[in-house]
Amino acid sequence: MLLVNPKATTTNARTRDVLIRALGAAVELAVEETAYRGHAAALAGTARAKGYDVVAVLGGDGTINETVNGLLNPESGEDVSGDADPSARRPALIVIPGGSANVFARALGLPNDPVEATGAVLEALREGRRRTVGLGRALWEDQSRYFTFCAGMGYDAEVVRAVEGLRGTGRKATPARYVNTALRHYLATDKRHPAMTLTGPGIPAVEGLFLTIVTNTSPWTYVGTRPVTPTPWASFETGLDLLGLQRMGPLALAPLIRQMLTEGDRLPSGRHLVQLHDEAEFTLSADRPVAFQLDGDYLGEREKVTFRSTPHALQVLV
Repeated sequence: MLLVNPKATTTNARTRDVLIRALGAAVELAVEETAYRGHAAALAGTARAKGYDVVAVLGGDGTINETVNGLLNPESGEDVSGDADPSARRPALIVIPGGSANVFARALGLPNDPVEATGAVLEALREGRRRTVGLGRALWEDQSRYFTFCAGMGYDAEVVRAVEGLRGTGRKATPARYVNTALRHYLATDKRHPAMTLTGPGIPAVEGLFLTIVTNTSPWTYVGTRPVTPTPWASFETGLDLLGLQRMGPLALAPLIRQMLTEGDRLPSGRHLVQLHDEAEFTLSADRPVAFQLDGDYLGEREKVTFRSTPHALQVLV
């Protein structure tokens, strides 16, 4: 089954038709267009229930996130806790980037161009190349949701919220818009009263966090073609990583931004940084509701979220 987001940022109807024909020539293909928020998750759940072997997605990171959640389907009641490789029970995933950032696709090593990426996944289909990846899972109140590459609470989620508001007025989510929004929001943000505390099994409690970035892979995001790497050791084969910031002043933030943009595989350093690597579980709690995002999708304000690593969650043709 191919799930197509007709509003994907970087594709048009002609490109989508070419890609659909290319995939249809290689496999028996059913095509479904998403029509509303959450539709991709419902369609992916249907594909899993009907026994499809592979679910492909033509869309951005938001559509991919919905699809992954539909494939894992935590409400199904399926017990895979004892499986060495629970991904084997689920349809494999094909990703064709169609959004503005395409972080998950690029982290998998796929070209950012949808036509080139289609060529790469067709080659993977012919050769039977599959990669098993782990995912992150966020749990809050009576809800849970998987994420493919990142989550965040605090300042970065506030920027995501602001950009989503601009998208609601018809503006595109370009890298320049994210940067400009982040700068404007920084000038207005409260830099004196951090809200968050980090706790977890075997993790010393850390209070006074303004910003928390939780990652399942690296990079965290892109500014155009430039990767942003707050947690360069993160990968799909390890647990979750975290970068937290206890100061929001220019003297703390400017060096961190420079390191994330220019130092590649080198771990950022600084007195006010909090860092975790390859953790199975930790919790962020706040003394007031703070903004929360998963894979660049704003999910409201929360006071407590637990993050868990989910190894061997999904097979990806790549």
